[in-house]
Amino acid sequence: MDFLYTASFINSAWIGSTFLLGFAFKKVNLPPMLGFLLAGFVMNALGMTGGSLALDRIADLGITLLLFIIGLKLNIKGMLKPEIWGGATVHAMLTIVFLGGCMLLGATFGLTHLVGLDLAQAALIGFALSFSSTVFAVKFLEEKGEMNSIHGRTAIGILIMQDLMAVLFLTISKGEFPSLWALGLPLFLLAVRPALMYVVDHSGHGELLPLGGLFIALTIGTASFSLVGLKPDLGALIIGVLVGSHKRTYELSASLYTFKDLFLVGFFFQIGLTGIPELSHVIIALGLVALMGMKSFCYFMILTRFHLRARTSLIATLSLSNYSEFGLLVAAIAYKNHWLSADWILIMALALSFSFLLAAPLNSRANSLYDRFGKILRRFETQKEHKDDAQIDLDGAEILIFGMDAFGTMAYDTTRERQGDKVLAVEQDKAKIKAHRAAGRRVISGDATDYDFWRKIKLEQIKIIMLTMSHQQANLLALEAIKSAGFTGPVTAASRFEDERLELEAAGATAAYNIFAEAGAGYADHVCKATGLVCKTEFIVSGDAIPDMPSYS
Repeated sequence: MDFLYTASFINSAWIGSTFLLGFAFKKVNLPPMLGFLLAGFVMNALGMTGGSLALDRIADLGITLLLFIIGLKLNIKGMLKPEIWGGATVHAMLTIVFLGGCMLLGATFGLTHLVGLDLAQAALIGFALSFSSTVFAVKFLEEKGEMNSIHGRTAIGILIMQDLMAVLFLTISKGEFPSLWALGLPLFLLAVRPALMYVVDHSGHGELLPLGGLFIALTIGTASFSLVGLKPDLGALIIGVLVGSHKRTYELSASLYTFKDLFLVGFFFQIGLTGIPELSHVIIALGLVALMGMKSFCYFMILTRFHLRARTSLIATLSLSNYSEFGLLVAAIAYKNHWLSADWILIMALALSFSFLLAAPLNSRANSLYDRFGKILRRFETQKEHKDDAQIDLDGAEILIFGMDAFGTMAYDTTRERQGDKVLAVEQDKAKIKAHRAAGRRVISGDATDYDFWRKIKLEQIKIIMLTMSHQQANLLALEAIKSAGFTGPVTAASRFEDERLELEAAGATAAYNIFAEAGAGYADHVCKATGLVCKTEFIVSGDAIPDMPSYS
């Protein structure tokens, strides 16, 4: 049976268990990442930890690409908002004091692994636990199509501020400061920016485009920062910001998504392989998860004090209600410097895993939680409204189109040509709103998945709703919100795949359309008109019917 523990067999077991458990979690409507975590613990329990796959490098690549893609979409001006820098700073101070105090209190009661902790060690543990996981939050926000919503932008902004704090800690913990060459790094990046824009512009649409993205993120971004003694991941984020204004940013990030998601599987799986915990480690980790409730409450209270609505604050809070992979890094550095015992690496790994297991279902049910407790949560709102949460004026519109990507824009232009100013578009992305308004389109800021959006408009004046968002989950959540608001008119939705079209209709869409079938039918119709072909019947693309083929006249 020795072959069971050969590196090649263990590699197969790793991949097999990760896929099967991830698939199983998906089938019961839970995030696959929980399956990846569980797979790591299972392999650890079975002693299958000696595979030859470089999981640490795979995980590092996943995080690097994640930060690069965030950089591509990051709005620097948004980082200057008080709820971002102020919220991150105040929350860090409050949680360090609270969690550090809890460590000292536990030490006075003689709890295992807490006995003997001094003030500096307790503060260090509180600091490590004050961070939230960028990987977790972005994965959930992406899956729900909420990266550009106000709660998504707020959560990501706070996470980036925490990353900057992490850079400062890593610099201090090393006992050495960045090289003097770091002062010239901004000049270097600005100098190479035109060349990087040229690379993106001329990489085509095939394999060179994602390879070009890897080149920019790794060769230019992380390598340049690492050479001058700065955190490599920060380099990926900054270089993403520098090229983020390119017109092909969306295509570049889309080409990297599969690589990023695949590499991040290694990150979640690796957590379970950290070590074999004892019962005492598990008890302390569960206690830390219980304390996370106060960490979440601090997030919610801080965000509402910055005049964000209860719904926005709640969903942003749920995205941040977890512990961070940075806690593992802090524990490892602290152990290396003899500041903490090795036990804290295991405790942090368990606390991180348990927080993911708790936060995942809460994030999946965020809207239903707000529906249930919204009346209580709204009591925490301030009288002053955040400018992004003001009342919505539809300016006489009767048709609403949600999502202004390429397909939504075409739908808007065609509908407005036929219906005039009765049509109004709703979009989350501020940059897209600005561009569309400059092109003469009527576009307002809003989130179709936001239950409060439907309560802030005159719903009775709306005749038709068209959902053209590119994320299937966002369309499904929007249908749920529309139904909850009591809208009884027709709601249409677009999808990219046939199974998604059927899912939208099952969720309550009056009609759902497969945009690729629609595009094919439209192309054939154009051919008929341009070449003299005569179509016997109109094309039917929203259902299962197969259209008649055109014939020559």
